[in-house]
Amino acid sequence: MTLPLIVYRSLRQHALSTIITAGSIALACGLLMCVWMVKTQSQSAFTQTTTGFDAVLGARGSKLQLVLNAIFHLEASPGNLAYADYEGIRRHPMVKAAIPIAVGDNLRGYRLVGTMPELFANVEYAPGKKFIVRAGGKVFAGDAKEAVAGSFAADRLGLKVGDKFRPFHGLAFDPKNEHADDYVITGVLAPTNTPVDRVVWIPLRGIQTMSGHDAKTATDISAVLIQLRAPAAGFMLDTMYNKQGNKLTFAYPVGAIIAELFGKIAWFDQVLTLVAYLVALVAAGSVLTSIYNSMSARRRDLAILRALGARRRTIFGAVLAEAACIGVLGSVVGFLVYLGLFSGVAGVIRAQTGVVLDLWTRHPVLWACPVAMIGLCALGGVVPALKAYQTPVAETLAPAS
Repeated sequence: MTLPLIVYRSLRQHALSTIITAGSIALACGLLMCVWMVKTQSQSAFTQTTTGFDAVLGARGSKLQLVLNAIFHLEASPGNLAYADYEGIRRHPMVKAAIPIAVGDNLRGYRLVGTMPELFANVEYAPGKKFIVRAGGKVFAGDAKEAVAGSFAADRLGLKVGDKFRPFHGLAFDPKNEHADDYVITGVLAPTNTPVDRVVWIPLRGIQTMSGHDAKTATDISAVLIQLRAPAAGFMLDTMYNKQGNKLTFAYPVGAIIAELFGKIAWFDQVLTLVAYLVALVAAGSVLTSIYNSMSARRRDLAILRALGARRRTIFGAVLAEAACIGVLGSVVGFLVYLGLFSGVAGVIRAQTGVVLDLWTRHPVLWACPVAMIGLCALGGVVPALKAYQTPVAETLAPAS
């Protein structure tokens, strides 16, 4: 009888314990790969997502809050700044472009952001990539009650060119807070895989003069998105606004500020990784326990194999191979677990932030984790393999008196 056949028959004979043990291995393997891939991809995606801007100017407060609100359209605005502050930064010789935005309203849960048409005409949200309006649409005019919808928001809200809507006050959707102003969709942006996709954009004046807003702040803005002519300008403006001034906050560089966020929540990744490691150890222990407990029932079978000519090392190898095969089965299913978990987490991240994670990105962990799990399972089979190796043929096959 060949070694593969011995292993196959043993796995089939103990199918229930094999399935349960392989399932725990699959959970551990899939969870480890998912935690690692989500952590590395999300950190890379968030720190590299700037939508084409180097810095953000806003009201005095937290730099992180300012970036999350102006770039990722999360959190609340730290406050308003006067239009004169925008004019001042726009005219600065080291500033290549300055785009003002105004926030504070939504369309059935998706943020409404006021800005200027120049955002779509002049800004590259990534190197060599500009915003593109889908066929049949156009960018809104500067003072008209028109809107351009991001691709994700348009799909979720069912918006198309020519549709009319009324905004709702505040960042959270409340049917009671509907404005009286009517806006018409003039275009839908092509997907950018950035937070821009989750926003409905309207003219800056359209949000400043919207009914129900305080007339005293009709010229105020929420933040200014800034492109610099040189990196040195960022440090110079940082000194001017943050160290010498006390009225505004200059958030620069955007990527480094977001990296601070991941530094603050690193403990959460560590907890998830620890849980995955514990599940992996429990799975390896299950392999050891499952095979070891079956040794008593299999002692006679092993003794018969020895009597038929099987060597001790063959028996040892068969038990070890059985443990490794359970690891292989669990790792294969673990990929399915990983695909399911990652797809679910990526979907939530995209819906909440607009940042897209790539399911098919290659990473060493996707092969290192399964290999490690198979090795761990094989290690868990060493003890029962030694017990099988030491099975005495004569005593086991002797008839009971």
